[in-house]
Amino acid sequence: MLVTPADNPYQEPRSGRLTAWGNALLGGGASPDDAAAAVQGPDDAHRVTGLPGEAPDSLHGLTWALGRLRSLGAKGLRLALPVAGHPLGLTGPPAFNALAMGAGEAVLAVGVPYGLVPEVEVYGPEGDQGVRVLWQCLPVNDAPPADVPSLDEAERELADGLRQATAALVRLDVAGAGPQTLRALESYRRQGHRELLAPGYPPRAVRVLESARQVSALLHIAAGGHGAAVSASEMAARRETLAPLDRTARRAQVAAYNAAVDEQRRD
Repeated sequence: MLVTPADNPYQEPRSGRLTAWGNALLGGGASPDDAAAAVQGPDDAHRVTGLPGEAPDSLHGLTWALGRLRSLGAKGLRLALPVAGHPLGLTGPPAFNALAMGAGEAVLAVGVPYGLVPEVEVYGPEGDQGVRVLWQCLPVNDAPPADVPSLDEAERELADGLRQATAALVRLDVAGAGPQTLRALESYRRQGHRELLAPGYPPRAVRVLESARQVSALLHIAAGGHGAAVSASEMAARRETLAPLDRTARRAQVAAYNAAVDEQRRD
């Protein structure tokens, strides 16, 4: 079974972990082994294929792969969280964008024209499942990433989005779910609880990321049928109302993960 970040909006995307800890490694804030262990997290194995100069079917561990990207000239990593109609963080070409869209996430190197897309496989019987991740490395265009805000812009948009989300959820009577909604949000938090970002990130990026993830979880709960409005037409109205807020939350997440490289480049 393949999974994407949309399966749990409070869970840190694996591309986010690779971006954060890859930046910590490239910036001298983490050792190769520590960075690789943090990216892998509770998963059974992460492998990388398609690295430049390697056989097409070769597989390498994260430590070797990150070292290879650094030797090629990578100065940092940037996150992309695209969805259909919104290629957030992508630069092309179409083949890479299509793969990233299917996964719902990707990592783009800064300084060399390559990106990585994860294929996440959950295997084994219910109650005893494992996770394997295969990262495919492919060429990307050397171009500005699509629709990525600065951290300042993302923080302002998120503050407005939080107010809009509160009003929208009340209007859609999601609050009518009461304790049920709160239990669902707490469940997402428990499933996704990890130390946010990595060494070298500004505290404001951590704050923006936490707020963005909470908004994403609330919107996912609202879209899932909590509250009084549960008919098909009412659910369609919910999705239309909440879609711009989801876009804001994803933009804020990308800005937070990319802050380690973007904020330095703007200084």
